Amino acid sequence: MDYTILDFLCLIGSVGLFLYGMKVMSEGLQKAAGDKLRTILGAMTRNRFTGTLTGFFITAIIQSSSASIVMVVSFVNAGLVTLAQSMAVIFGANVGTTFTAWMLTLFGFKVDISAYAISLISVAIICLFSNKSRTKSIGEFLIGFCLLFMGLDMISNYVPDLQSNPGMFEFLQRYAAMGFTSVLIFFAVGCVVTMIIQSSAATFAITLIMFSRGWIDFNLACAIVLGSAVGTTITPIIASMSGNVAAKRTAAGHLMFNVLGSIWCLALFYYFSDFIMWITNIIGTGNPNDLYDTVNSLKESDPQVYNHLFDSKPTADDSLNLRINSQVPVIKSLQFKASVGLCVFYSTYKLINLFTMIWFTKLYVRVVEWLIPAKHKEDEEFQLKFISGGILSASELNMTQAEKEIHVYAERVQRMIVMARELVHTKEGTEDFLQLYARLEKYEDISDRMEIEIAHYLNRLAEGRLSNEGKRHIAGMLRIVSEIESIADCCLGAGKILMRKVESNAKFTDEIYHNLDLMFDLVDAAMQNMLLLLDNIETPQRDAINTSYNKEREINNLRNRLRSLNIENINDKKYEYQAGIYYMDLVNDLEKTGDYIVNVVDSVKEDFNSVAAV
Repeated sequence: MDYTILDFLCLIGSVGLFLYGMKVMSEGLQKAAGDKLRTILGAMTRNRFTGTLTGFFITAIIQSSSASIVMVVSFVNAGLVTLAQSMAVIFGANVGTTFTAWMLTLFGFKVDISAYAISLISVAIICLFSNKSRTKSIGEFLIGFCLLFMGLDMISNYVPDLQSNPGMFEFLQRYAAMGFTSVLIFFAVGCVVTMIIQSSAATFAITLIMFSRGWIDFNLACAIVLGSAVGTTITPIIASMSGNVAAKRTAAGHLMFNVLGSIWCLALFYYFSDFIMWITNIIGTGNPNDLYDTVNSLKESDPQVYNHLFDSKPTADDSLNLRINSQVPVIKSLQFKASVGLCVFYSTYKLINLFTMIWFTKLYVRVVEWLIPAKHKEDEEFQLKFISGGILSASELNMTQAEKEIHVYAERVQRMIVMARELVHTKEGTEDFLQLYARLEKYEDISDRMEIEIAHYLNRLAEGRLSNEGKRHIAGMLRIVSEIESIADCCLGAGKILMRKVESNAKFTDEIYHNLDLMFDLVDAAMQNMLLLLDNIETPQRDAINTSYNKEREINNLRNRLRSLNIENINDKKYEYQAGIYYMDLVNDLEKTGDYIVNVVDSVKEDFNSVAAV
C-alpha cells in the first residue's frame, strides 16, 4: 500500500503525542520536586565530577538536556557556579539523555507499555483528584509517561517503510549503499530532523523503529543518532540568542561538546561500529545487524510474510498467519537486541566524550570566552543581567534567574538612595547638582523598565506548569518587584523636593543636614538588610527579618521626633517655615521609603517562609 498524505500527518501527530508526553512527564516531575532539583544543582556543582553527576541525574529525571542547560545558565549568571563547573554539568547532561534511549528500549520493546497505558492513566486520574499537590504532580507524570509510549507505538505504526514506499523515499534509498558517504548523508539527516523537531529523543525513537523493522542497517541507524546529538544543540542556541554572554557561552560549550565528539566518531566510524558489536557480543545480545540481515533474507525467501510481518491485524489467509506467527518471536527477540545495540552505541559514544573532555574543561572555558567575548556596557544602560527573552523550557527551574534579577534590581535602586543623599549635600544650582539630578531621573526610568521586564518574565513563568509553592513564590516576587519600584519612586521624589527647594531659594541649616543624614543612615541600613534577605530569598533568616522590623520602628520613631522638633525650631526662628516644609517632606519621603522596604520583607516572610517559620 502506498504511503499517503494522511499517513504522513498521522506520523507528525504521533511524534507530537510523543513530545507532549515527554513534556507532561517532565513538568509533572518538576512540579513535584522543582525546588529540590534547583537546590541539588546549586549544591552539587562544587567540582567537575559532582557537577557531571548532577547534570546526568537531573537530565535523566526531567528527560530534557535543554531544560537542564537552561537551568545551569541561571546558576552561572547568578555566580553560584563558574563557567568551568557549568561545562561539567553540560557534559553530564549530554550523557543523561541516553537514559531516555534506554527507557524506550527496555520498556518499548521488552514490555508493551502502550497495551497497559489506558489502565495506568486510570490510576493517574485518581492521583489528579488528590488534595495533595505532590500527588497531583505524580498523576501528571504518569499521564505523560503513558502518552510518551502511546506516541511511540503510533510512530511505529505510521513510520513509512523505506522499501515498500520507494517513490517517497527514493532519494534516501539511492544514498544507502555508498559506503562512508551514506554515513555522512544519514548523519546530516539526523541533524536536520532533530533541529526541526527539537528533540533528540524523538529522533532516536523514530530511528529505533526504522532500525528495529530492518529498514536501515546498524551503521546508518548509528549515523542518524550521531547527527541527532548535534541537532539537539539548536534548542539552547535559540534560547541564548536573545540572552546574555553567559547564556551564549553555555550554549557554545554544549555545541562544542557534541560537534567535537561527532568529529572523532565519524573519523573512526567503522572501527567504533565494530567495537560496539564486540561489546554487544560480550554482554550477550549478539550482533545488532542480525535483525537487518534476517528481515531482508525473509523478504527474499517469503515476500508475503515480510509484507505482513509488522501488521497489527491478522490476514484472511490462515496459512500465512501461521507463517507470520512463527516469525514474530524471532523478530521481536532480534528487535530488542538491535535496539540494545543502538543504545550501547549512543551511550558509549557519550561516555567516551565525557571521560575525554572532562579533563579539558578549563580549555573549553578559554575557547568559549575567546569565541564570545564579554561586551562591557555602561552601568547606566538598561540591561537585565540574569533573564532574557529566550525560550523558557522549565518554569519551576527558571525561577532562580528571576530571583537573582530581583536582587540586582534592588541593588540598582539602592544606588538611587545614595544619589539622593549626595544630592542633598551638593551645592544647589551647580552643574554637579543638575547632572546628579538627571542621573537620578535616568535611574528611575531604568527602574520602571526593569520592573516591567521582570514582571513580564514572571508572568510567562506563571503560565507554565508550577507547583503550589512555585505559584506562591512568583506571586511574592511580583509584589517585591512592585515595592522595589516604589522605593525608586521615593528616591526620585526626594530629588524633586530638592528641586522645589532650589526654586524657592529655601536654606537648610547644619542641624537639618545632620538630621537628614540620620534618616538616610537608617534607611540605608534597612535597605542593606533587605538586600541580605533577597540574596537568600528561598531561605530567609529570622534574625534578618527581625532586624528589618526593628529598623522600621527606628525610622518611624526618628520621623516622629524630628516632626516635633521641627515645630519647635520654626517657632524658635532657627530656620524659615518654608525650609521646614521641605525638610519634613524629605523626612516623610524617607519614612515612606522605609515602609516600602519593610513591605518587601513582609513578602519574603509570607511567600518564602519555609525556613523562616522554623
